[in-house]
Amino acid sequence: MWAYSGLFEVPLRLVIDSNPSIEAGALRIGETVEIPGYIATQYTIAPGDTLWKIVIAENSHVNAIRLLNPGIQSGNLQAGQTIAIPKRVTGRVALEPKAYDYADLQEDLSRLAEIYPFMRRRSIGSSVMGKQLPELLVGAGDKRVHANGSFHGNEWITTPALVRFLNDYLLALTNNGELRGVEAMPLYQETTLSLVPMVNPDGVDLVVNGLPSEEPYRSEAFAINGGSGDFSGWKANIRGVDLNNQYPALWEEEAARGPSSPAPRDYAGTAPLTEPESIAMADLTRSSDFARVLAFHTQGKVIFWGFEGLQPPESEAIVNEFARVSGYEPIEYADSSAGYKDWFIQDWRRPGFTVELGQGTNPLPLSQFEEIYDAAASIMLAGLYM
Repeated sequence: MWAYSGLFEVPLRLVIDSNPSIEAGALRIGETVEIPGYIATQYTIAPGDTLWKIVIAENSHVNAIRLLNPGIQSGNLQAGQTIAIPKRVTGRVALEPKAYDYADLQEDLSRLAEIYPFMRRRSIGSSVMGKQLPELLVGAGDKRVHANGSFHGNEWITTPALVRFLNDYLLALTNNGELRGVEAMPLYQETTLSLVPMVNPDGVDLVVNGLPSEEPYRSEAFAINGGSGDFSGWKANIRGVDLNNQYPALWEEEAARGPSSPAPRDYAGTAPLTEPESIAMADLTRSSDFARVLAFHTQGKVIFWGFEGLQPPESEAIVNEFARVSGYEPIEYADSSAGYKDWFIQDWRRPGFTVELGQGTNPLPLSQFEEIYDAAASIMLAGLYM
């Protein structure tokens, strides 16, 4: 493993963590070792090619090429023969900003998992319609920091912002780089990042793509929306329950002020934690010992950080750093309850934050994406190093 780390110029810890089923000190001939941050490309031998010419042309290493092509030598190359060339990934692979749905998320996560096998991916549960809710884990540290996005369907822009940050973090790790002037590898060693980028995939798909074809969800969502095909104001899950009003933190107060039946927004349900998405997030949180949580929403360019005076003193120092790096306004209390960060603060007495990205009417336009990403990435990074 140490030799592979040196040959491919990737931190040893990442090589080891990319191969959890292999004993690092006792490799066996014939085992396949995953090298993070690389992809294999195809190269067709041209007349007169030698390994050294290929190395120079492809900016590779002769021993790396030999590892991917056992037995290859300059003397046995044949014109027209195809060989594999290891290529370091030095740019983003996540999709460019677009109206981003659940299928886009799955595509991005599959691509990232293939290139960065030290990133752990698992399902924490499923939505009403059966879509798996992925959690991504990156890091080896004892401090566990959680972030999530798209609790609300029409706030889907938070998901591609978080996925881009994830991509940039993975890229910095495998290229021995920095994120906004902060070295990436010490963050990996000290912190474990938990990321659930899309809590409400059914709601996101409804806003981005319109009514689903499946019944009874199609007819029920149409009725809840008052017979309108415009779902731009839809925050809820597919059953018309607002997932961020579902937590047992003064739930009764939130339920009393909102709708009394399923609605596009603000309906708290018949009781706390009735919906599979909110249950999955609660179960994850109970089992994970998070040091702090960050819930990304839109809009307002503010960061809410308190709940009923139960937040610990360190929350203020952390939110002030978030404000410094993002330019957002820290607000201690919001006129709401039963939210995910409210429940986290109440039950764990640890720092919890709701970050309202961007400004305007939801869903925010893609023209704001770069500005939104800049703020989200700055806050995410501070959440890891603070």
